[in-house]
Amino acid sequence: MKQKLLFFFFYSSFFFTTAFAQQRYTLSGTIRDASTGETLIGATVKLQNASSTFGKAANDYGFYSISGAPGEYNMTVSYAGYQSQVQKINLQADLKMNISLEAANSLQEVVISAKDRKNDNVKSAQMGLEKLNMKDLDNVPVLFGEKDVLKTIQLMPGVKSGGEGNTGFFVRGGAADQNLILLDEATVYNSSHLLGFFSTFNADAIKDVSLYKGGMPAQFGGRLSSVLDVKMQDGNSKEFGVEGGIGLIASRVKVEGPIVKDKASFMVSARRTYIDLLLKASSDSSLNSNTLNFYDINAKVNYRFDDKNTLYLSGYFGQDNIGIKDLFSNDWGNTTATIRWNHVFNSRLFSNTSLIYNKYHYAIELVDKDNNARVTSLIRDFNFKEDMQYFSNRHIIRFGLQATHHRIAPSDITTTGNSSINNLAVENRYGLEMAAYVSDEWKITDRLEFLYGLRLSSFSLLGPGAINTYDASGQTSSSYQAAKGEFVKTYVYAEPRFSASYSLNEQNSIKGSYNRNTQNIHILTNANTSSPTDQYVMSSNNIKPEISDQVALGYFKNAQDNAYEFSAELYYKWLQNQIDYKNGAQLIANAEVESQLLYGKGRAYGLELYAKKTKGKLTGWLSYTLSKTERRFEGLNNGNYFPARQDRTHELSLVGIYNFSKRWTFSANYIYSTGNAVTFPAGKYSTGGLTTYYYTERNASRMPYTSRLDISATLKAKETKKYQSSWSFGLYNALNRKNPYAISFRDNKQDPSRTEAVQTSLFGIIPSVTYNFKF
Repeated sequence: MKQKLLFFFFYSSFFFTTAFAQQRYTLSGTIRDASTGETLIGATVKLQNASSTFGKAANDYGFYSISGAPGEYNMTVSYAGYQSQVQKINLQADLKMNISLEAANSLQEVVISAKDRKNDNVKSAQMGLEKLNMKDLDNVPVLFGEKDVLKTIQLMPGVKSGGEGNTGFFVRGGAADQNLILLDEATVYNSSHLLGFFSTFNADAIKDVSLYKGGMPAQFGGRLSSVLDVKMQDGNSKEFGVEGGIGLIASRVKVEGPIVKDKASFMVSARRTYIDLLLKASSDSSLNSNTLNFYDINAKVNYRFDDKNTLYLSGYFGQDNIGIKDLFSNDWGNTTATIRWNHVFNSRLFSNTSLIYNKYHYAIELVDKDNNARVTSLIRDFNFKEDMQYFSNRHIIRFGLQATHHRIAPSDITTTGNSSINNLAVENRYGLEMAAYVSDEWKITDRLEFLYGLRLSSFSLLGPGAINTYDASGQTSSSYQAAKGEFVKTYVYAEPRFSASYSLNEQNSIKGSYNRNTQNIHILTNANTSSPTDQYVMSSNNIKPEISDQVALGYFKNAQDNAYEFSAELYYKWLQNQIDYKNGAQLIANAEVESQLLYGKGRAYGLELYAKKTKGKLTGWLSYTLSKTERRFEGLNNGNYFPARQDRTHELSLVGIYNFSKRWTFSANYIYSTGNAVTFPAGKYSTGGLTTYYYTERNASRMPYTSRLDISATLKAKETKKYQSSWSFGLYNALNRKNPYAISFRDNKQDPSRTEAVQTSLFGIIPSVTYNFKF
């Protein structure tokens, strides 16, 4: 019944705003960078005459469609960092017009009007959206001087870092595994290199980054907290180019160019650390035999058959290798591949069809003289997506289908020699996740805009495998063997999404949203954030899908010709079917790991404040989050709410970028955050001379607060027509503060009856120097 009512609402809203309108014609096409041929995501097209003014933004592939009554218009096309293009058009029939924009540093004279800029942050009904300016990444100081997408989004309101030097992040009270991270539509399950010191995203290869932390559009699903949508560059279709950087511990290079000029292009980007090469140069045998490196490759090819058909093929491969001779090794990596076909049916209907493959795997090997023990695990997906967009005068309607087949190999243990560890192969688990969605971005009036939709999702646990059901105490209540392809358990959920924006005037608006999300892939971990050895499990007959309901209310304001932006958002999130582990649980290499789990609920609420300066010599932003995140499980803390591991009351980030001259740019960022909630021992006892600690309430203590100042400077060398270069200098943790990474406990050497806490800190001051080049 609910689905029928929603369908009627969609149909009636569209019918009554189009059926009685006068004859309209459609202007459509693709917007690209004039020098590279890259499509410009979100570029705006505005039509204006004496009686009306209206505009539309290009979609994720640069395609735009805008309809108007017959007549003459002034058409303005604009995009941040580019010169606006203004021309007159006579709309007397459907018109196709591809547009190329020049970068803002071009010397070509062109009319630029501040009014050409669309105030999307104020007027759009979309809430909780943060978009990164890739040019800002060049100047934001980060660890080792490496441009980093994930470290930069951690400076946004509502986003919390997973820890010192870590790329893991938490969004509005969600856990680290409740973020959907996409690279050209493929899921990236582990987004870190070198235990979190680097992210998997090589910024040289990235074109667009969008983080949805509230009011999630209906085309996204499968996670509770956020979507990080990262899109790779297509490659220069005009001319060949090379760019990269050489740093103290890592270097990178990107090559791009046309295969067929203005028709087909490629992009390949590679990056590698060489810490291990430096270690091998050491005369110390305890160092030169160790392994410590990562490498990754981004690649993309596209071919434009005609104005209606474009084929894209993109892929990513990354691998980490860490090892200490005769002790252990830990290797992990991601592989993704995406094939996409864009098709324009007509001036109003656009489709994107995708076939996607992604895999994450890890291997741990323990080594001694007589035996080895190797633990391996992987998660692999095959995904099909069909996404459609229909453009009309006041509507953008999106609808589509998605299907994903999951395979999880939880853990296999193989041993050699006289190992005391037994071989173990935990059964693979298979699942089928499907969804259908429809949404409408409806501009009701010049002041009021709705974005509403419904996502219908299902998840099925598939055979083969031994299917056990556990009672509340973790004992097996029933068991049977499922056949291959058997549908063991199926869950179906309706996920409504709604957000609205009301403009008080051109510079001020209020917004509200509600959205429901479900999640069927879960991580089991004892750590504060994701680690390479996290264990993945699916929803099953024991594990129900996690559910999140979130409401948000916000005020948005621009000032002084959009030079200043301000927003304040309140949110409240209800969480169901949350997963935690019992005290003393064994999670790794446990075929009956579901017997070790607890299920409960949670809540998260907070206030986010954001102020940003976008113009002038000094730019940057200030973000502050005041929040509370709690969980409740019957088997923990007497069934009372307690702080989640990621609960931090205060989170402050300040970023400043100062363009001192044409050659020098200085920047700095400062962060402050309350310490994580942690479980410290409540007491201890001694048995046979060994001290054993015992614990009572979960997460009842706090780590010390974190505070850090990072600074950097960039010096641009003199440019020529064919070559550009720059030097980037940085100081990470410039005040040399010893921020807490972990706290352990031990007996006092002078008085063993006393216990002392020992803090581990990762970094003091870390300088960095990087040479960047482009030709």
